[in-house]
Amino acid sequence: MHALYDLAVGPLAWLAFGVFIIGSIYRLLAMRALALKKDGAFMTYISWPHAIKSLVHWFTPFGALGWKENPGVTIATFVFHICLFLVPIFLMGHIVLFDTFRGWSWPALPDGVADGLAIVVVLICAYFLWRRLSVPEVRFLTTPQDVFVVSLVGLTFLTGVLAYHRIGDNLVLTTLHILCGEAMLVAIPFTRLSHMLFAVFSRGYIASEFGSVRFAKDW
Repeated sequence: MHALYDLAVGPLAWLAFGVFIIGSIYRLLAMRALALKKDGAFMTYISWPHAIKSLVHWFTPFGALGWKENPGVTIATFVFHICLFLVPIFLMGHIVLFDTFRGWSWPALPDGVADGLAIVVVLICAYFLWRRLSVPEVRFLTTPQDVFVVSLVGLTFLTGVLAYHRIGDNLVLTTLHILCGEAMLVAIPFTRLSHMLFAVFSRGYIASEFGSVRFAKDW
């Protein structure tokens, strides 16, 4: 297990970051090429004012009509994404690893706060899984990839929480946590997690068409 841990924090970590960076660049360039091929004229009516206005509304809780239809899901979605951003970046354990291997460091969240936010992510992942498997209209649209992605995120945070609280074999859980985190990085460009790359551009495209062409709001 020590050998697997060393592999996970060494070569596999570099491989995961490499696949994430190169894969993300490839997907963004491929999306641009497809957009130019399918609708090259969009470059002539792309409107950053409309795009920014739309993004502000969609990134504001209940700022868009879609967010108002199901308040519970909206709250869970925003809390989930905020925690998903804060915990990996500002967790002391992660910062220590970067400081050890790269000499990089920055302010960290208090351990108790980070732990609480991580538990929230696990609970919301469980809720999302239940919703995808139990709500008929959501289950109809759910694919195996959706279940895999939500499960992977949940397992990444769950193993981290268990390792932090020393529930079970700490080395095994820490190694699994690192491997799950690296799997998440690799999955981002090639699964539904890629919306973190495409959301700004797709929203800007839609907003420009609605605002510049149809003279209507898209939120």
